Amino acid sequence: MADKLPEHPDFLWHNPDPKPSYDAIIVGGGGHGLATAYFLAKNHGMTNIAVLEKGWLAGGNMARNTTIIRSNYLWDESAAMYEHALKLWETLPEELEYDFLFSQRGVMNLAHTLGDVRESMRRVGANQLNGVDAEWLDPKQVKELCPILNISDNIRYPVMGATYQPRAGIAKHDHVAWAFARKCDELGVDIIQNCEVTGFVKDGNRVTGVKTNRGTINTEKVGLCAAGHSSVLAEMAGFRLPIQSHPLQALVSELHEPVHPTVVMSNHVHVYVSQAHKGELVMGAGVDSYNGYGQRGSFHVIEHQMAAAVELFPIFARAHVLRTWGGVVDTTLDASPIVGTTPVENMFVNCGWGTGGFKGTPSAGYTFAHTIATGAPHELNAPFALERFETGALIDEHGAAAVAH
Repeated sequence: MADKLPEHPDFLWHNPDPKPSYDAIIVGGGGHGLATAYFLAKNHGMTNIAVLEKGWLAGGNMARNTTIIRSNYLWDESAAMYEHALKLWETLPEELEYDFLFSQRGVMNLAHTLGDVRESMRRVGANQLNGVDAEWLDPKQVKELCPILNISDNIRYPVMGATYQPRAGIAKHDHVAWAFARKCDELGVDIIQNCEVTGFVKDGNRVTGVKTNRGTINTEKVGLCAAGHSSVLAEMAGFRLPIQSHPLQALVSELHEPVHPTVVMSNHVHVYVSQAHKGELVMGAGVDSYNGYGQRGSFHVIEHQMAAAVELFPIFARAHVLRTWGGVVDTTLDASPIVGTTPVENMFVNCGWGTGGFKGTPSAGYTFAHTIATGAPHELNAPFALERFETGALIDEHGAAAVAH
């Protein structure tokens, strides 16, 4: 049987067959789904739960992102959520007993126009009021922090300064998923791969089960953590979500010696760059303008972001693109997530993180687990309820989330 694996140090988790029923089912085996299951078991004692993944563990956006972690968002609600996540990132390697290479090398957001400068300095002030480490750098300080950056005044968009969050950084995304999965398995959570959800069983307006390609599974609660495919699942359950799914492309170069000491982002020229632990340069841009579920790169997008990157980093003209990929991001009207209840009783949703899903992983799991276990939102995710699109209490983070990161 698949769930009777021998004890062996190479196995981080088991691959059981689905049970007939669970107390709760999490749909989506990425970072958010695994973190939710972990905190349900650890904080709320719910261990008779399952994580269903239609493909392989963390093979969706968790394997298709650029791993940037920061909390310097503008609005109070966002800053609180992402700062909570960042504090968890700082303690999780010890808690999960797994080194997922969390590197607090700092993140810079460049300003190229007077409008950029004003907005950036406003955000620094808001961050400092919210207890988020943030500072404003002039061009000379930017150059000192990242010597390979071009700060000359004879380029299209000269660098006029930057915001900087020293505690921000990157982590190894695959290792994060493995760390959560191993702990989930130790706590008794079933992680079921190659198990695609095809529908839901309802009694009136209350969900009572999940239909899958491996049979129907009864459950008391369902948490949706499917990122760009959340709207598809919601329609199966009989309601609509105000999200759009867009392809998001990124690329890496071949390996290089360490040349890039921090993370640099530019909303204005739409590129961001970091250097991974192994040495490859990791670059991304904005989401594709069209809706879709593509998971591959395309030349015109790559050409645009490479032109911007070479202008800011002339040294990168010598680098070669090694591979490209695309993820499927779920974007809302206000560029903020949806974490809470749904019109279907006992069904909950965690989606709409757009390009901020990876950095929000710990806090998303922590608050979503609280909501599923108690039936009521945690104070951190209460502002991110689905109902805000009816009341108009939006959390407009387009300025702080304009570049995929």
